Amino acid sequence: MTRPRASAPPEILLVEDNPGDVELVREGLEHSRIAARLHVAGNGDEALAFLLGPRAERVALPDLVLLDLNLPVKEGKETLREIRLLDCPVPVVVFTGSDEDEDVAEVYRLGANCYVVKPPDLDEYLACVGRIVGFWLGLARLPPRAP
Repeated sequence: MTRPRASAPPEILLVEDNPGDVELVREGLEHSRIAARLHVAGNGDEALAFLLGPRAERVALPDLVLLDLNLPVKEGKETLREIRLLDCPVPVVVFTGSDEDEDVAEVYRLGANCYVVKPPDLDEYLACVGRIVGFWLGLARLPPRAP
């Protein structure tokens, strides 16, 4: 049984340290008319604290994690590794500037559900955010939201 999407807006955890990219993701969601609740973690430690933190701070685990690779404190690959060690069923989309084959191969090995390179063009970037979120929250069937 899946959680009815109409009961609450989808929850997205964006793990991104660049304020400009955070704002572009917000704009991409607005541009695509996707009503989602966006939580932002500036590094891997903050992301894991959010996922493990007191339930009072959030209703449930997020429906989707958007994860940058180049992060301070705890970089993206280590963050992904730790998310998967939690046996967390949330889809993790790596959304990063790196187009390196080594990075792509490693994050899939670590359990990423998808790897997307951030487009350099503003309009493409905004549309890309909409397509990513639209697919994962609109088309793909996700596991029920864990309490």
